[in-house]
Amino acid sequence: MEPREDVRQKFQKDAFPRYLGVELLEVAPGYARVAMTLTENMLNFHDIGHGGAIFTLADTALGLASNSREEKSVALTVTINYLAPARAGQRLIATAREHLATRRTGIYDVTIEEEGSGRLIALARGTFFRPQV
Repeated sequence: MEPREDVRQKFQKDAFPRYLGVELLEVAPGYARVAMTLTENMLNFHDIGHGGAIFTLADTALGLASNSREEKSVALTVTINYLAPARAGQRLIATAREHLATRRTGIYDVTIEEEGSGRLIALARGTFFRPQV
């Protein structure tokens, strides 16, 4: 099944990721890849990537992957593990993959890596609910 075209359209209306410069690279059923370049405004007081900025990148990939099929999907929980610091100027790639999908729920895993080196920055997992409307 092809991803719903409206997923791409909805991404264009998602103001916060767009404000941060998140780019949609790829979307397919149960899968999404997005990218973001860390800017000085996305650093914390340690001069490394702010957890909120990195979480937003992961959450955006998870939301796109979970909504890539015919059903509407909303997050129930998302957890993230930060594994390595990210620095200003680094381009990060978040790849979300469906791990499990049922009629009402789904579990998705996401990796956040530094583009080029493939250095793992963070891992996230999201549980999603598909309300019956």
